[in-house]
Amino acid sequence: MAFASLIGTTIEWYDFFIYGTAAALVFNQLFFPDFDPIVGTVAAFATFAVGFLARPIGGVLFAHFGDRLGRKPMLIASLMLMGFATLLMGLLPTYSHIGVWAPVLLTLLRFAQGLGVGGEWGGAALMAVEHAPQGRRGFYGSWPQVGVPAGLLLGNLTFSLISSTVSEEQFMAWGWRIPFLCSALLIGVGFLIRLKIAESPVFQEAAQRAQETRAERMPVVEVLRRHPRTILLAAGSFLATNATFYVGSTWIVAYATKHLDYERTWVLNANSFLAFVDIPLMIAFGLLSDRIGRRMMSLGGMAVLALFAVPYFMLVDSGSIVLFLLGGMVVQACRTAVYGPQSAFFSELFSTRLRYSGASLSYQLASILGGGIAPMICTVLYGATGSSMAIAVYVVVLCLISFVSIYLLSETYKRDLTEEPAGAAAAAGS
Repeated sequence: MAFASLIGTTIEWYDFFIYGTAAALVFNQLFFPDFDPIVGTVAAFATFAVGFLARPIGGVLFAHFGDRLGRKPMLIASLMLMGFATLLMGLLPTYSHIGVWAPVLLTLLRFAQGLGVGGEWGGAALMAVEHAPQGRRGFYGSWPQVGVPAGLLLGNLTFSLISSTVSEEQFMAWGWRIPFLCSALLIGVGFLIRLKIAESPVFQEAAQRAQETRAERMPVVEVLRRHPRTILLAAGSFLATNATFYVGSTWIVAYATKHLDYERTWVLNANSFLAFVDIPLMIAFGLLSDRIGRRMMSLGGMAVLALFAVPYFMLVDSGSIVLFLLGGMVVQACRTAVYGPQSAFFSELFSTRLRYSGASLSYQLASILGGGIAPMICTVLYGATGSSMAIAVYVVVLCLISFVSIYLLSETYKRDLTEEPAGAAAAAGS
């Protein structure tokens, strides 16, 4: 079950991330060619952010039916929506062919991607965690988390391979489309895998009990009513992790290649290597969180990330790809200490009949405030100051918010998933 969740999430995150890479490299020229270069980059990243604005809507929509009908059908639906939106992007005419309709259609397809990935994470995380034996939820829950770096790795490798084998003119003319068109094959693979997985046993048990009592008619409304503070704190705990991921995987690509004269293929290869490093780290931290707890590990990772923000940008600014990699590896370790056990942590904060809704809302709220606008904010900050230290300060502020949020959440790793979380009422302030 954990492996099946990994395959599906890898495919969906591949689709989501290749947009970010294309936005950093080519979309400002192909879809916003009449703009000043910096304004064009901001506009390209703004369409990138649209996907994040759609994610909470997708999270709410899929969570509603996921808490009522089950996790499995929502996983299949989210995969198909994401895959077809990505495929159509690869076929989309550019500004030179259809004018203003090109960025409009690009934005609509990005919105559809956001809806799909918004429903994906909650379902995949819950399927893995709810199938896990007691005391192993951190380990099992880390597998769908691995889908994020695995999807980024697959996307970066695809772009890097194409970038190194075709000329610049060919890359701008048609090469950038290949990663998007490859989604057609991935849709088929993911669809077959997800058809074969079994529904969550924890959900089936809860659904049976609901038939005997009363099922939640509006799970999203109910979780907001019962646990607003828990949702806000969980979202805050993920804010810096999510933002720094997109700063490193998206904004840094544009910054390093356009302002620091890093070679594009080297940066893509470096990010591919960092994504690869993420995979064993995430599983290891998920496993370790089953021993020492989710909260303690997350606090440690966030504290070190805040302290390392300024040194990280100094290493990037050095112009050395070796130092670029060194700084990235430290940041990756800090982030994965938080992200590895996150599926288990968020799942344990909510009861079964509200879990999809609570976990998805928390995750997707942070995705807007953290990842969605981070590359755009970084572009504006750098344009205004001409210094990466402004971005470092931005990262430190986010880390402080996340550290306080994690501190205010209670520990969860010993809770029974079949029962109402003992600390839920206190954490929710109700």
